[in-house]
Amino acid sequence: MAAVSILEALLLIGVGVAAFMVYRRAMALLSGVEERHVGPVMVQVHDILEDVKGVTTRVRAETERVDQAIRTTIGRVDDTAERVRWNVRAKTSRLVAVLRGARVAIESMLNGRESA
Repeated sequence: MAAVSILEALLLIGVGVAAFMVYRRAMALLSGVEERHVGPVMVQVHDILEDVKGVTTRVRAETERVDQAIRTTIGRVDDTAERVRWNVRAKTSRLVAVLRGARVAIESMLNGRESA
């Protein structure tokens, strides 16, 4: 019985050593795969992310520039519309005044004839 126990203990130790060796080889294999494949891919991903960051920064700057140009243009259009409105009112107010004066003159002439 003691001999069987010693054999079982040696067998368990052998299985433990073999498992440790398999573990070490698997970790070495994973490290090699990471160095050969994952590392270069991560470098490429970082480069792509840097490019995206640069493009995003440029797009943001251009968007702000276009937004400012649109605001400036809208301001100019508003100013121009106000000037046109003021000029039209100034010119038409003279014409309206002349027409009202003519109407009052005609009404007063017609009222004068009806009284006579």
